[in-house]
Amino acid sequence: MAMYHNRPHVEDLRAMKRRGEKIAMLYVTTPEEAAAAAAAGIHMLSIEGRFFGPEMRAAAGDCFVQVGLPFGGWGSFAGRPLATAEDYLRAAFHFAAMGADACYCAASYDIQKTLADNHLPVVGHVGLVPSYVTWTGWRAVGRTAEEAGRLWRHVRRLEEIGVFAAELEVVPDRVARFLAENSSLVMLGMGAGPHADAQYLFTEDVCGYGVNRKPRHARVYRELKPAMDRLQAERIAAFRAFRAEVEGGAYPGPEHVVSIPDEEFEAFLAVARG
Repeated sequence: MAMYHNRPHVEDLRAMKRRGEKIAMLYVTTPEEAAAAAAAGIHMLSIEGRFFGPEMRAAAGDCFVQVGLPFGGWGSFAGRPLATAEDYLRAAFHFAAMGADACYCAASYDIQKTLADNHLPVVGHVGLVPSYVTWTGWRAVGRTAEEAGRLWRHVRRLEEIGVFAAELEVVPDRVARFLAENSSLVMLGMGAGPHADAQYLFTEDVCGYGVNRKPRHARVYRELKPAMDRLQAERIAAFRAFRAEVEGGAYPGPEHVVSIPDEEFEAFLAVARG
C-alpha cells in the first residue's frame, strides 16, 4: 500500500475539529457499502478487522478507515485471540500495511500505549463500550456526576498515552460537549448529541436493513430492506429455475455448447480407439 495518497491523515481530522467542521462516519461490512460511502463523500469508515482487506481498502477510496482490532475472546487474528501487547501490535501493523489509516483498540491502557508508542494512530472508546458492557449494562454512561468524572479521567488518560481519537458512545449531550471542547481527542459520537466532532452510525441503520434492535440515536435515511428482500426472493427464484433445468435436462441447451467439425471428431475417434 502506497504511503502517499489523497485520503485524510490524522492531522486533517484534527484540523477539522479545530475549525469546527463536522465529520460524517459510517460502520461498513462490505465492499459495496464502502464504495457507496466513498462515492457519497463520507469522511471516515469503521471496518472490523475480519472484514478488512485489499478489496475493502480499494472500495473505500479516499475515506479515512479505522480498522477494529479484535478484543480478546471476541475475535482472533492469525488464528488466535489477541491477548498481549505484542499480539495487538502485530495485528495493527498487518492492517496498516494493507492501508488502514488508524486502528480501533478498546484494550487496556498499556496495550493502547504500546500501539501509540509505535506511531500507530489509535482510536479508543469512551462511554458505553460494547466489549466490556458487563460493567455498565446496555445504558447511557455519564448521567451522574461521579460517572461523568470517570469519563473525563478516561479521556485525559487516553490523551496522555497518545491516543488521537475516541468513539464516544451513548453519553449525555452536555457531558459529550464538555469532553469534545476540552480535549484534543477527535470525539467520534454515537448517541452523544450534536457537539461531538463526528457523527457515527451503522450502515444497516442508515439504510434500514438492520436485523438488530435499532438504537435511539440511529436514523433511517432509506428503507432498503423491502428492496433487498425482493432481490433475495428473485435470487432464490433464479437458483430454483437453474436447478430445475439441470435436473430436467433443459440446461445446457444447444446454444451453450461448443461444437467440433464432424471430420475432426471422426479423426479424434480413430486415434482414440487405436
